[in-house]
Amino acid sequence: MTGTRKVVAALFLLPALVLLGALVLYPIGYSLVRSLYDSSGDQFAGFDNYKALFTDDGIRTALKNNVIWVVFAPTVSTALGLVFAVLTERVRWGTAFKLVVFMPMAISMLAAGIIFRLVYDQDPDKGVANAVWVGVHDSFAQASAFPKAHPGRQSPLVGQGGAFVTKDPVRAGTPVALPMVGVAPDQFPDDAKRAVAARPEPGKVTGTVWQDFTRGKGVGKLGAPDPTERGYAGMRIEAVKDGKVVASAKAAGDGTFTLPASAEGAQLRLPAANFKEAYNGVDWLGPALVTPAIIGSYVWMWAGFAMVLIAAGLAGVPRELLEQARVDGASEWQVFRKVTVPLLAPVLAVVTVTLMINVLKVFDLVYIIAPGSSQDDANVLALELYRKGFSEGRPGVASAIAVFLLLLVIPVMLFNIRRLRREGRR
Repeated sequence: MTGTRKVVAALFLLPALVLLGALVLYPIGYSLVRSLYDSSGDQFAGFDNYKALFTDDGIRTALKNNVIWVVFAPTVSTALGLVFAVLTERVRWGTAFKLVVFMPMAISMLAAGIIFRLVYDQDPDKGVANAVWVGVHDSFAQASAFPKAHPGRQSPLVGQGGAFVTKDPVRAGTPVALPMVGVAPDQFPDDAKRAVAARPEPGKVTGTVWQDFTRGKGVGKLGAPDPTERGYAGMRIEAVKDGKVVASAKAAGDGTFTLPASAEGAQLRLPAANFKEAYNGVDWLGPALVTPAIIGSYVWMWAGFAMVLIAAGLAGVPRELLEQARVDGASEWQVFRKVTVPLLAPVLAVVTVTLMINVLKVFDLVYIIAPGSSQDDANVLALELYRKGFSEGRPGVASAIAVFLLLLVIPVMLFNIRRLRREGRR
């Protein structure tokens, strides 16, 4: 069309073709050939390496996880991008919001993996996810203040299935002393006060449950409340007869409690609920949740990418169509569902397909975020390729995985190219 001779055009294209052949075509061809040989590369193995794709447990787990990735990661990222693009279209601070959402795209997968490895840390004092989760949980179900408490020396209590029970029945009018140890000073409830000895009351069972901490050099008296010792405020005490709870009470701030006459001759029990360990959050990186957790980090990174592309497509939507729908009585939800989304269908398809290609190759996030104990459960094909080729010394199987990944990506790429060409003709 421009009159340029084909030889001149070929010369200009030659450097690009050489790079394309050296960096793309040659590795593909070599991987295809290498996948037909054994681990040593000397003996022809035929399709044995490809059979391993469907018989090896690690590869089958990786394939299953890749299906989960392809189904959920692009869908959630595209849906969030669509919501962000539509909701921020009319607000003045929409540009600033889009900038914040898009910022994770400037972070490498390596850095994002390190960030989310810390976010998902099991310790609520380190992991943001568990800090929030534990905060919400404790707002509705307060953890025990005495998880490490246990009977002290000369205590009348003995262990019984996580609870503690008095050795002998109690008598009305005779105060009961229940000394305990094991609670750190900073772990006491805010309403805990100085422990005092309970006073006898006719017809009632009284007592004290407290931290019986005796200092060295003879300071303090063992088995009796001292001025420096504090009561177990809120500790639940039950009176048990023949395996049934006949009365119960909670210790006051000074550790004292009072049970009615029905507790006469019963054994006192401190239920196991008093010593329940503090809620430590969710094991985000455990075998059950590690894949959804890593997909969450991927969505955090790529929802901004989807939002920007969808916002660009939204800018080209004829406004008169939206206004006409509103004039005809359509609600905002109907306008969004029946007008906006259909008009954005080509853009949504391109974004979704692009993210599908991207997630088929995901490696960095899984390798960095998943700990060694659950990496097998979070395994994906790209990670299994690396493990087979470098950790297990099976380059033939690794090459077969690479070829299989290429075969999975090609149809999605062709679909994307055809759609882009179709849009170009319009």
